[in-house]
Amino acid sequence: MFRSLSVLVLAALVGGLVLGAAIHATESPVLTTGAETFEAVGALWLNALRMTIVPLVFSLLVTGVASAADAAATGRLAARSFMIFAAVLVVAALYGAGAMNGLLALWPIDPAGAAALTSAAQAGEVVATPTGFREWLPTLAPANPVRAAAEDAILQIVVFGLVFGFAVTRLRHDLRAPLIAFFRAISETMIIIVRWVLVAAPLGVFALALGIGLRTGLDAAGVLTQYVVMVSAVTIGVLIIPYALVAVLRGRDLGRFARACAPVQVLAFSTQSSLACLPAMVERTRDELGASARVTGVVLPLAVAVFRMTSPVANLAVAFFIVRLYGLEPGGGQIAAAIAVSLAVSVGAVGLPGQISFFASMAPICLALGAPLEILAILLAVEVIPDIFRTVGNITADMAVAAVVPEPAEAPEAEDPRIPPQASGVV
Repeated sequence: MFRSLSVLVLAALVGGLVLGAAIHATESPVLTTGAETFEAVGALWLNALRMTIVPLVFSLLVTGVASAADAAATGRLAARSFMIFAAVLVVAALYGAGAMNGLLALWPIDPAGAAALTSAAQAGEVVATPTGFREWLPTLAPANPVRAAAEDAILQIVVFGLVFGFAVTRLRHDLRAPLIAFFRAISETMIIIVRWVLVAAPLGVFALALGIGLRTGLDAAGVLTQYVVMVSAVTIGVLIIPYALVAVLRGRDLGRFARACAPVQVLAFSTQSSLACLPAMVERTRDELGASARVTGVVLPLAVAVFRMTSPVANLAVAFFIVRLYGLEPGGGQIAAAIAVSLAVSVGAVGLPGQISFFASMAPICLALGAPLEILAILLAVEVIPDIFRTVGNITADMAVAAVVPEPAEAPEAEDPRIPPQASGVV
């Protein structure tokens, strides 16, 4: 469903831009008024998506933390996997922020094209106030979580959600289970609403793209192309991390690892689904890399369930592109907050379809940077291309962790007390 929807949304984007540009060229007052009226449909669709963000993010964090804690408690192999997952995610997030800002310095966004693209957002004057560490640190803990939710103070919501989720894991099972089920029900309800809203995505994106074309013609097309190229390049670049991990910990097996990954990467490119690639990952990791059944049976399913290396990378790349698009200059505190939020939401949004996770993951990061959310609706239309490389990077990282995770030694078998110890010496 979502793959065909992505094609329809992309077609709606192109159609809206072309039709808007044609109306712009005619300078017809009647057609212009009609197009501006229809543009309100896009604003309504965008607001319908925004209304799910806070409850969805909070409930996903609570259930994500609880699920991860339960998985880590299953044994030493899972715990060691989680340590590698966490280290890779932190390195990937730092890489994503640095690489995208570096690319933007080498290839700045054209101001005219940026103005054309942001004209559809209708976000008013957007200002990101630089925040120093001394001002930023107290904002981590929300004095009033309800007010933080109302004011879209997303970092405070994320912190509260993480603390709440870890606290839930300390409850007795009879108290913990219904509470986790409650928040899982909330997240599933929000996802159902998002699915409903996304059914209308071609119409909503068409209306928003119509507004862009109406005001600026096709000037925004070049910026959208730059966005796709830059986000895809940053996402492809993160592949160096799993290969470096294997090279450092299993240096002589790097070529073998590359050969084992290649067929699965092709499958990921075509399916855009880590879950669909799981059987092939298990087969190649077991047969080509010599991993035990215990590793392939625990680490790979666990990685698919809770680990997405490319999530913070691509999400930060998108967020920093939006920041430059609006000419914002976030402070160090806001950048640190965005990186922290990207790591947190990468756990909560695992397993969601691409269109849903795009909004659930991107909205908190943009809010942390002080960037508007309206432009996300336009970028959703072209996300289908970078999403291919997200999946390829994720399955490569999953297989790398399975290849390097130290497997706990088997416990020695206890001696049967009924069998006397063998005598030493020559009989």
